[in-house]
Amino acid sequence: MQAVKTEQWTADTELTDFEVMPLKVGQEDLAHTATLIRASNNPKSTTHTILYVHGMTDYFFQEHLAHAFVEAGFAFYAIDLHGFGRSITANERPNYCDTVDEYFAEIDLAINTIKAETSGTLTINAHSTGGLILSLYAHRGLEREQIDGLCLNSPFFEFPADGIELLGIKLVAWLGRIFPHASYPRSKPSLYAQSIYKGYRGEWDYNLTIKPAQGFPLYLGWLNAIVAGQRELQAGLNIQCPVLVMHSAQSIRGLGRWRDDMLSTDAVLNVEHMRRFGPGLGQTVSLIEIEGGMHDLILSSPPVRAAVLAQMFAWLGQIAGPVNSRA
Repeated sequence: MQAVKTEQWTADTELTDFEVMPLKVGQEDLAHTATLIRASNNPKSTTHTILYVHGMTDYFFQEHLAHAFVEAGFAFYAIDLHGFGRSITANERPNYCDTVDEYFAEIDLAINTIKAETSGTLTINAHSTGGLILSLYAHRGLEREQIDGLCLNSPFFEFPADGIELLGIKLVAWLGRIFPHASYPRSKPSLYAQSIYKGYRGEWDYNLTIKPAQGFPLYLGWLNAIVAGQRELQAGLNIQCPVLVMHSAQSIRGLGRWRDDMLSTDAVLNVEHMRRFGPGLGQTVSLIEIEGGMHDLILSSPPVRAAVLAQMFAWLGQIAGPVNSRA
């Protein structure tokens, strides 16, 4: 899929002090539109830039993360991939892809747009499913050589299952080759959504229309695409830039019921998979575990997310040179 042209920046309708630009890629029935976001108060002159990439059933709403980077002297950008968040359209299945490679053209365009506006280093900060996608992109994406660092926040390297359960997931994923658009709806708010959204037990407010608490329907074609991407990653990648894999110190499975320690553990993925597959991403990989961290580490309690930022900025100081972090 080929990148097309970018358009103009306009005010963001989701967050104040941010601007958005549609990124159109492909042609006719293969066309997609992603959304590039930037902080309105990005430094006029900087040698460090961050591009944030969201996870599944997600979009960029973590404005406190952007503020931390801008205060440290970084230019901050984010992308809502096609079918996610601001980029959801009426004629697309939300959060769906036939292959992870489907996102590469819009990442190409995002990187080239950012490079045209900034100078110096570019570090990708990717969460969960975004961590899987950007790991594969940094391994073989067209513009991978323009990436100076890859910082992964609880990346989705494997489904949180083992034994018969994991085998069942892989079997259902295989069926996605035959019935890609078969799906099952999810009607109840997930326990993870309850742990982060302020209307339940969490701290954060966001748009439930584009990040519903129950999630979007889960398509077998998407499942097949993710399993294929994970299989490639687990065989080992050759990412040339430095990689930081950050994750919680502990995972927990709620087995369908709420537990208070979901506010201080990864209640979505198994951190053992991050420990196992992280070292195989490239030549220079650092792993850091965060005590008390939630699945999205930057949504953890204030002391924990301060520790996350401190670790991130310390690592970035090695990649991009001195930063003015207040974390």
